[in-house]
Amino acid sequence: MKFAEAFEELQQLVKGMEQGEISIDDLADKVKRANELVEICKTKLRNAEKEINDVLEKTDQPN
Repeated sequence: MKFAEAFEELQQLVKGMEQGEISIDDLADKVKRANELVEICKTKLRNAEKEINDVLEKTDQPN
């Protein structure tokens, strides 16, 4: 799953929770899914940060 997809789904879940659109019966499942999406986003961000730092380190090294 791409970051943008996970983030969009997470935003929709949060919006539904804030507006009371999610029934109590579905709430626990939605919270679990939101947690999964947060972890996906965090992992994607960490990986992107590492890749960027690797590239920047390579450009800082003298030839």
